[in-house]
Amino acid sequence: PSLAFAGPLTEREGWVVTPTDKTYEVLIDDLKSAVTSNGYGVVTQAGPTGAAAQRGITIPGNQVIGVFNNDVAVRTLALSTAAMIEAPIRMYVSENEDGSATLSYKTPTMVFAPYMEEGGEDLAAIAQEVEDAFATIAADAVE
Repeated sequence: PSLAFAGPLTEREGWVVTPTDKTYEVLIDDLKSAVTSNGYGVVTQAGPTGAAAQRGITIPGNQVIGVFNNDVAVRTLALSTAAMIEAPIRMYVSENEDGSATLSYKTPTMVFAPYMEEGGEDLAAIAQEVEDAFATIAADAVE
């Protein structure tokens, strides 16, 4: 059996959603390359597509890739232990019905927003630093 597409991701508050002409597999490879070439690491990688296929169910490609940097993690921990629940921050590659793929992620400033009272201006600066890095990673991955 196969499941229908729920539809493409669309813009929503606090997210960056970038449709591409790339295939799902190519966008995953390009994203992982962009992550490492920008000084970050792929910390986690998970998605339901492969497990569903093992169960005989065909679904669109979906991969969540956790991205972070140890230096950022150490500096964040010095400001807010609670904020580290958000690391790694996830980037999401989803396959579209036409075979293309979309790259999406929640902005790091939104992800870290609940911890700003605790972490103050220094955590806000880290969140902006990570947001700038994610924008560069995303731009490199989709070009």
